[in-house]
Amino acid sequence: MRRVFFALAAAALASGTLATVAEAQVATRGSRSTEGRRETADGTDQDANRNRPRIQPLRRRAAAGPCPYVKILYEGARYVELADNRPSMQNVGFTGEIEGLVSDCAYQSDEPITLEIRTLFNLGRGPQAQGDQRTYRYWIAVTERNRAVLAKEYFDLPVNFEGQQTASMTQDNTILIPRASATVAGDNFEVLIGFEVTPEMAEFNRSGSRFRIPAGQPQTPATPPAPGAQ
Repeated sequence: MRRVFFALAAAALASGTLATVAEAQVATRGSRSTEGRRETADGTDQDANRNRPRIQPLRRRAAAGPCPYVKILYEGARYVELADNRPSMQNVGFTGEIEGLVSDCAYQSDEPITLEIRTLFNLGRGPQAQGDQRTYRYWIAVTERNRAVLAKEYFDLPVNFEGQQTASMTQDNTILIPRASATVAGDNFEVLIGFEVTPEMAEFNRSGSRFRIPAGQPQTPATPPAPGAQ
């Protein structure tokens, strides 16, 4: 578990949209704790709660209004290395999947929003994976909701499989989001998370492709999508 902190430049939010008191009151409290929400390229959510290990919840914090929406970007939710970009089980190298997340925030008056995010990563080694160690990269982006990206930062996720085919890790990140004034509520912002992937990986994810085990053949721990079988 690793705690990382980054802040947005306050000037970037000077022209941010303003939330009215009514909007803040009717915002769903579900935005205080988000688990496994995934956003597709067209902005729709996908339910990612099925068959998922539970994540230890974060301590609830006091906030004067709703928290930012936190989602997993669908095209960055999986990391699948394919030798020669050929989608077959024997060509799979290192793999990963963002299995889910929880979040909570705190802010009062015109204070910046302090957003806590805990993310669960499941990682795997396919037949083409070389060695026991791999450093994955993922990113967190803060946007004005349904509008422009305000900031995006990359983080390293070093993994030692120690001879195993799969591994699970959680990462804690703390994000500070300045606000132009006390009238700017947390639900004006949306926070996205995803793996750093190649264009080919992103297209593979967007297509919804999944590997299938031929009938009569046993399933092995290295079978993607990783980690584990789905």
